[in-house]
Amino acid sequence: MRISFFQVDAFASALFGGNPAAVMLLDAWLDDATLQAIAAENNLSETAFLVPSGDDGADYDLRWFTPTVEVMLCGHATLASGHVLLSRDPALDQVGFRTRHAGILTVTRGAGGYALALPAWAPAPRALPNMVAGLGVDPASVQATLWHPRGYGVVVLDGEAAILALRPDLRALGGLVGPDAAPGAEPDVLTIVTAPGDATDVVSRVFAPGAGIDEDPVTGSAHAVIAPYWADRLHRDTFTARQASARGGHLSCRVSGDRVILGGGCVAVIEGVFVLG
Repeated sequence: MRISFFQVDAFASALFGGNPAAVMLLDAWLDDATLQAIAAENNLSETAFLVPSGDDGADYDLRWFTPTVEVMLCGHATLASGHVLLSRDPALDQVGFRTRHAGILTVTRGAGGYALALPAWAPAPRALPNMVAGLGVDPASVQATLWHPRGYGVVVLDGEAAILALRPDLRALGGLVGPDAAPGAEPDVLTIVTAPGDATDVVSRVFAPGAGIDEDPVTGSAHAVIAPYWADRLHRDTFTARQASARGGHLSCRVSGDRVILGGGCVAVIEGVFVLG
């Protein structure tokens, strides 16, 4: 079996920036164990699998896998998938994806790149002492801690310097469970640390060692969570953001009703065939 394979740097303006994602075009779904094995073989933060959709509201069904688990939402691999499909058909301006846990997502062609529409998953204030401890920050320096029940924890610090200085205990973060988790629950938490930026309105870093990703380079789903918080705090719906990982990436953010619209570019890196079996 031969599967069309693409590797794309998402939320990137040049090669070797942003977040790499694999995009794989299937005619029909393979079994979950095979999908997970392919994602582990690709060894990128996410592999996106696409199958043509029979849903009137979507063009493709979409699922995402890290090297170790399937995830409920992934922004950068959705953006990469949109880039692959829109690049193949210049007559298309938008592509829609049906997902299992996040509804219909869209990628739209724009003058300076693409616009990715994700659900606005606004977090609520919640004490997260284990997350703060795992990050190794002084609790007195924390401005807010927030939680979204889909497994997103947010720690707000006072400035970009504090974000850049983080040296977290990844083993501790990888063992976190949500504040409402039952005893013995499996770790399933994305740790987001954010602050006002220097050259951008907002800066962040994101850690997901429980999903096999120590630090994610640029995370669209994290911005679906923090964008509503920052829109309220900045008193405006549109702002700029930077994820300050080693690769790094820039995003534009806009909150529109129940959607977060993220803007960014993509750079194609590899195109080929994955030979299965």
